[in-house]
Amino acid sequence: MEPYYYTKLNKQHQAVYHAMQQCLISLADEWQMPRVSGEALYNIFFQLRLDHPEIFWATGFKYRYYENSGNLIFLPEYLFEKAKIREHQKAMASRVEKLVRPAKSMSELEKEKYVHDFICQNVRYDKLKKSYSHEIIGPLGQGVGVCEGIAKSVKVLLDALGVWNVIAICGNNPEKGIKYRHTWNIVKIGGTYYHLDATFDNSLGDEEIRYDYFNLDDKNIFRDHEPLIAPAPSCTDGGHFYYKEKKLSFTKVEDVYKRSLQAAKKGKTLDFHWRGGYLTKEVLKELLDEIHKAGEERQKKAIVNLNWPQAVLRVRYADGAVSEEVHMQEANEGEQE
Repeated sequence: MEPYYYTKLNKQHQAVYHAMQQCLISLADEWQMPRVSGEALYNIFFQLRLDHPEIFWATGFKYRYYENSGNLIFLPEYLFEKAKIREHQKAMASRVEKLVRPAKSMSELEKEKYVHDFICQNVRYDKLKKSYSHEIIGPLGQGVGVCEGIAKSVKVLLDALGVWNVIAICGNNPEKGIKYRHTWNIVKIGGTYYHLDATFDNSLGDEEIRYDYFNLDDKNIFRDHEPLIAPAPSCTDGGHFYYKEKKLSFTKVEDVYKRSLQAAKKGKTLDFHWRGGYLTKEVLKELLDEIHKAGEERQKKAIVNLNWPQAVLRVRYADGAVSEEVHMQEANEGEQE
């Protein structure tokens, strides 16, 4: 698979990209390459690392040039000493191979779900934001990571399984209290592009995995994601997101009642998506009334978690003297800002 961001560069920048990649892979201290502006150099470095998250040891760079030269000298900065990098390279290659082995014969969709579920079950958000948490060695080696490290880990695993994907990145928005850029993945399943945000699902999950951000289209992902700051494929298919595929996307209030009654009877958690028009306060009250009515019929109390932007509700029923509750959930990078 040709690296996605590489294909968006002009010929000169592609030459810089190749030289930079050779430098980083060989762990060189410096490398001569065609002269471009500092801004272009930064953008190429940034996009190279999105295309190749397996190059986890490069954290930054400096450069120098001479006035009359058509070249510059690239001076990479590494996360570890070179001997340590080689140790981590071997460990990561072995780790990735071990993780993907059980999924080799799966379908594209099954591979995607396998990787998503691995992240949600085995990685926790690193609130301290250690340097390695931005790279694959955080989630895959330490079980901790921030959104950048998680998206890079998803890419490395899906790449190893032959599933086309790219890392998507949006900007911050201080006016909304969003301090940082956010990264996730766009996957191609059955020839169609979808958004996959394992970090946001990880932030919502508890004992059971959530799929609120599994195979969304542009319309739905941007309900609570900022606009992209790097080119990425458009995701226009809104008919194959997870809950619809699992017949858990309801358009009728009576369906909510029926499935809630089943959940109360069997003592199981019900996750569902509301697709019967906008989820207004009035519609939410109507849904909650049906959810609570189903619980009353089984002498149980309903505990509801609500992801309002994505119109997804998680319903649990409990026995005894628990109070009925509705928890508003806001998917984020694992912590409230």
